[in-house]
Amino acid sequence: MLIGVPKEIKNQEFRVGMVPGSVRELLSHGHQVIVEKNAGAGIGFNDDKYRDAGATVVDNADEIYHRADMIVKVKEPQPNECKMLREGQVLFTYLHLAPDPQQTELLLESGCTAIAYETVTDDARGLPLLSPMSEVAGRMSIQAGAHCLEKAQGGSGMLLGGVPGVAPANVVVIGGGVVGTNAIRMAMGMEARVTVLDKSLRRLKELDFQFGSKLMTIYATSEAIEKYVLDADLVIGAVLVPGAAAPRLVTRAMLREMRPGSVVVDVAIDQGGCLETSRPTTHAEPTFVEEGVVHYCVANMPGGVPRTATFALNNATLPFIVELANKGYKRALLENHHLLNGLNVHRGKITYEAVATAFDKTYVPAASALAE
Repeated sequence: MLIGVPKEIKNQEFRVGMVPGSVRELLSHGHQVIVEKNAGAGIGFNDDKYRDAGATVVDNADEIYHRADMIVKVKEPQPNECKMLREGQVLFTYLHLAPDPQQTELLLESGCTAIAYETVTDDARGLPLLSPMSEVAGRMSIQAGAHCLEKAQGGSGMLLGGVPGVAPANVVVIGGGVVGTNAIRMAMGMEARVTVLDKSLRRLKELDFQFGSKLMTIYATSEAIEKYVLDADLVIGAVLVPGAAAPRLVTRAMLREMRPGSVVVDVAIDQGGCLETSRPTTHAEPTFVEEGVVHYCVANMPGGVPRTATFALNNATLPFIVELANKGYKRALLENHHLLNGLNVHRGKITYEAVATAFDKTYVPAASALAE
């Protein structure tokens, strides 16, 4: 199979779909890889590193999309990239389709086979290709939030951990999954007071065992969310409904009652955000203020630490890339139900139910779509 790795073009996105080591692994299986010029420059890999690994470096994205059987990326294709995709071509990347009608329509029109990292599953009922970036984003959420609390950034002027004789900040984490767990770990390490809300008692018990009495665990009802958000200095939105739009759990009315200069970091923004007031921002302009509250809603947070994030992502995606290349996409999907769960669009059909529901479109089960 000929695999193509284009340079990412989303604002301030420096990650790359494959590092040279991943390229070398695919070549050892008899495949070919073409990489766009300067695709890895943002994480310190010049074109010679890819050539040394056995890849062919090409001058532009047009050639990548024209020649490759499978495109391996990091972020969702931008509109001009979607228009270069073709029927029978495989796209393997993050998609986050539920809050993105334009991308969904363009992928349907292209006729490509689009497999989303964020909906591939594993035997532990986890999301193994989303997890590495959730770990990064969860940890980044606290350092971003701590920075936003500084007065010069529009915050209230609080030091997250306080100092002897001065109380630390109250950090409220909504969602106890991978993002939330990593946010808790960082916030507790910085000596903030931390509360987590989740609607799974099992998960709350696990977090209680993991972090002990210093973490307050609260069952997430609308009343509880309102109570703890209103008293928070920093709120981390860490909710996830796999493949679907995030529920809006924090309302504008709640924000009006928060202390001026409080901060919200909406890590769920890739799936539309879990705050009523959220809208996507970029690393170039990461924040805005609504109702006196600083909002950090960067839609590609791990892109801020692209070297760490790229290696973490490649560690998780490489076995699936090899499987798709070795078997061909149809056989690989039909023989691996976890990979099949990643199929969101196939030859003009939506094959992931939550995406079809989001746009009130016809849902075709993935296995049925592949059989047609």
